[in-house]
Amino acid sequence: MEFKTRIVEVVDYDPQWSQLFLELNSVIKNQLGDLVLAIEHVGSTSIIGLAAKPIIDLDVVIASNELLTKVICLLGELGYKHEGDLGISGREAFARSASDVPRNGTGKIWPQHHLYVCPQDSVSLKRHLAFRNYLRNNPDEALAYAKLKCELAQRFRYDVDLYCEAKTKFIENILQKVLS
Repeated sequence: MEFKTRIVEVVDYDPQWSQLFLELNSVIKNQLGDLVLAIEHVGSTSIIGLAAKPIIDLDVVIASNELLTKVICLLGELGYKHEGDLGISGREAFARSASDVPRNGTGKIWPQHHLYVCPQDSVSLKRHLAFRNYLRNNPDEALAYAKLKCELAQRFRYDVDLYCEAKTKFIENILQKVLS
């Protein structure tokens, strides 16, 4: 069996996640200024009480893809590397080059996070926000999702791809309810 480099770890909700998001939000907003319409905390760490992989997901919302070249450049100054859409249209991914990214002059070591840039009319952004908002407003579904994630994290501990794939049906069922 070939092991993936990342171990799938789902942990209990950490109230610090919202504060970490605010700190990252501040640095990124500072760098991008008026190019940003909003920065959204998405993913499981954005839902109070939900068990999650301890990775903050951020969607940086811009008016249109016409701004993307400038955004890529400015995020590069913070130490982010543009990775393209990674097969998901309407969402540009950025990787950190080191643990001190975003580099804001403080030398701070930041928690793991995923940074995406989405135009405001992006289907990907719409899906992220719809799923997040649904789980925030439906605690029983959030609890069911947390239970599923914990089970899958044990089952696919060494394969993040299979872990993600196994969550897809649950996510798509929610999105079908919300977006139809």
